[in-house]
Amino acid sequence: MKNREIIKTGQNVIKSEALALSKLARTIDENFVKAVHLLSHIEGRAIVTGIGKSGLIGRKIAATLSSCGTPSMFLH
Repeated sequence: MKNREIIKTGQNVIKSEALALSKLARTIDENFVKAVHLLSHIEGRAIVTGIGKSGLIGRKIAATLSSCGTPSMFLH
């Protein structure tokens, strides 16, 4: 692969990801607000579950919650 092709591919990937994030940002609504309020008022632990790809994402969510001060665990 030539240098110019590598640069163009990198730029296209960034543009594609930016478009996806822009679309995702438009989906945030009152349900997001409800989820934030629920998570911020948890007493005890947040339990995150998932199988397969959802499980991988669930593990990351549980780790992020824990690192932000919300006790949480992943349950497979």
